[in-house]
Amino acid sequence: MGNTGAVATTSTRTLRLLSLLQGRRHWSGAELSERLGVSLRTLRRDVDRLRELGYPVDAERGVDGGYHMAPGAALPPLVLDDEEAVALTVGLLAAVQSPVAGSAEASARALGKVVTVLPRHLRRQVEALAGSTDPFPWRAPATIDATALTVLAQACRDAERVNFGYAAADGARTERRVEPYRLVTLRTAWYLVAFDTTRQDWRTFRLDRIAGPHVTGARFAPRPLPFDDAAEFVRERILQLPRPYEVTARVRLAAGQVRDRIGRWAVVEEAGTADGTVADEEAECTVRASTDSLDWAAFALLTLAADFEVLAPPELRDHLRGWAARLGAAAGA
Repeated sequence: MGNTGAVATTSTRTLRLLSLLQGRRHWSGAELSERLGVSLRTLRRDVDRLRELGYPVDAERGVDGGYHMAPGAALPPLVLDDEEAVALTVGLLAAVQSPVAGSAEASARALGKVVTVLPRHLRRQVEALAGSTDPFPWRAPATIDATALTVLAQACRDAERVNFGYAAADGARTERRVEPYRLVTLRTAWYLVAFDTTRQDWRTFRLDRIAGPHVTGARFAPRPLPFDDAAEFVRERILQLPRPYEVTARVRLAAGQVRDRIGRWAVVEEAGTADGTVADEEAECTVRASTDSLDWAAFALLTLAADFEVLAPPELRDHLRGWAARLGAAAGA
């Protein structure tokens, strides 16, 4: 009986070690032994046991040495706890609607495999979620190359410089050398936030305009960020891009409420008075946005369900008059 308990303890510890190695790129021996509550000698035996089972665990000696999971000939089984298993399944459900080339089909296959091996109580949770959710399949304006996405994601993780060709909105093509920082999704597009080493500035790049990204093998020390959040940096850059229409409207609604509804796509300011003081901000604010679609501007303002006045451009006022006539006719007015 005592021997059976020892085997169970060893097996449990081995699974825990495998989970730790899969969760982070590099562990020192001291960190792993502390996490597992064992000596370094026992840790080495556990690592050898994983290798015997076919897991490619590499060890490095020296001050900065430690252990990491090396690439293998095949994908080894993953060890997930309950929360990780549910999170993975939810992610695969969302990925079925992905604009990344080949991702939807691969995600559907992976989802089928994961659900099959889930414990019964977790399977009920996932099936309840899937059965009560109707996804709306937004699509990106252009298909994103899965290989490019993977290369850039790994370069962000490993702090490795990347070269690629880039097509600007006007079609001009340039070669870029960057230090990648983060990938961001905004609306239906993917963006790379990176430091452009040629232009010596932080830039955003749309992934569907990136061609042939490849890592250079050169590592870099991450630079101090001039912004607090990568997603906010992308949003600000997108809002600053020139558009055919610069919209300004006065809305009779608190600025905070307007920000909650359309603040991701527009700049919302408390309304000011002639002497420069702030007006009754509980009742009024100014909305500014750049857009290439009058339909979008009209729809965004109407969804506020508040009185508003279009200050610019005149084309939007004409557009709203057309909408009003059609809506009136539809309502039988």
